[in-house]
Amino acid sequence: MAIEIKAPQFPESVADGTIASWTKQPGEAVERDELIVEIETDKVVLEILAPADGVIKSIEKNEDDVVLSEEIIGYFEAGAVAESAPAPAENSDSEEDVKVGNVIMSPAARRLVDEHKLDAASIPASGKGGRLSKEDVVKFVANKPATKAAPAPKAAPAVTVAPGEKVEKRVPMTRLRKVVAKRLVEAQQNAAMLTTFNEVNMKPVMELRKQYKDLFEKTHNGTRLGFMSFFVKAATEALKRFPAVNASIDGDDIVYHGYQDISVAVSSPKGLFVPVLRDTDTMSLADVESTIRDYGMRAQTGGLGMDEMQGGTFTITNGGVFGSLLSTPLLNPPQTAILGMHKIQERPMAVNGQVEILPMMYLALSYDHRLIDGKEAVQFLVAIKDLLEDPARILLEV
Repeated sequence: MAIEIKAPQFPESVADGTIASWTKQPGEAVERDELIVEIETDKVVLEILAPADGVIKSIEKNEDDVVLSEEIIGYFEAGAVAESAPAPAENSDSEEDVKVGNVIMSPAARRLVDEHKLDAASIPASGKGGRLSKEDVVKFVANKPATKAAPAPKAAPAVTVAPGEKVEKRVPMTRLRKVVAKRLVEAQQNAAMLTTFNEVNMKPVMELRKQYKDLFEKTHNGTRLGFMSFFVKAATEALKRFPAVNASIDGDDIVYHGYQDISVAVSSPKGLFVPVLRDTDTMSLADVESTIRDYGMRAQTGGLGMDEMQGGTFTITNGGVFGSLLSTPLLNPPQTAILGMHKIQERPMAVNGQVEILPMMYLALSYDHRLIDGKEAVQFLVAIKDLLEDPARILLEV
């Protein structure tokens, strides 16, 4: 019995999605809960899993096709075995033929091409209408060692790039990358963005972390104590004191949020994700660390949900993990401020008339000057600095 493979129900803020990739082709066997297709939206990459053991019967929407909520993108046959599926695929007139570049081939031929990492255009095709069949690929693979044996002595001329030649590779921008690029440009064009800087002595936090990190990890079931939780809690307290930094602009209205939902920038191979920590005022340091760790792991595998990416009131980004010493972070609309953390570096500092070597970090606060005055921005950043240089104040909320 054929089962419809549908795109998921997108939230109201997401109009449609794009088929990023099919991990299985018609006729291929799949197991229950195995990934079969990825759909890329403006905010996140969604995964569709196999509903049962069976085979992919057909694909209705190909890669790069735009799909709407709950639109049928293919059909799945539960309980079927892979051996029965490829039979119609070998028919050169089959509707399941796939096109790679300018080459039309059967699904079985494509699997062999991918398996042996071959260039389909270099394989002689004998099928009807110039189609590449499975037999063509098998024959090509069988003769491949013989054809490669002759040019072996000419190893040196194998370099195809002439000296001084500039090689370029053109790759389509992914939907997620295009959306990120668009939002970053809009952030600069639609806001009066300004950045203010300060620096914080990280020695108190580092000493506190060193003293309690083992006990913290043991008490909280393996959750490690990092620096981000201190910044989240310090930012939360500062946001209470300066509501404008936690607000957003909606048309001609200012929306003041009576809660603190802090977005945390997370890097992944597919792009930058900004999941949200909800109600950070009620979260403990352990809650913050475990949630960020979970977000980071799922960002690498594309497991973040769209509901986890929406609704933040303030953002923290940490370029220091990549070695950044100073930067001017861009706003995350419709938010009006973003805090940038940077690399901790030892520097000579004057303390009570004496020079001391201290672990210092530059802080950057980019803000929308339409809503936040320079005085508020500077005081907000100083409040974070004071809280971090005396961590007890975070717990005492003073």
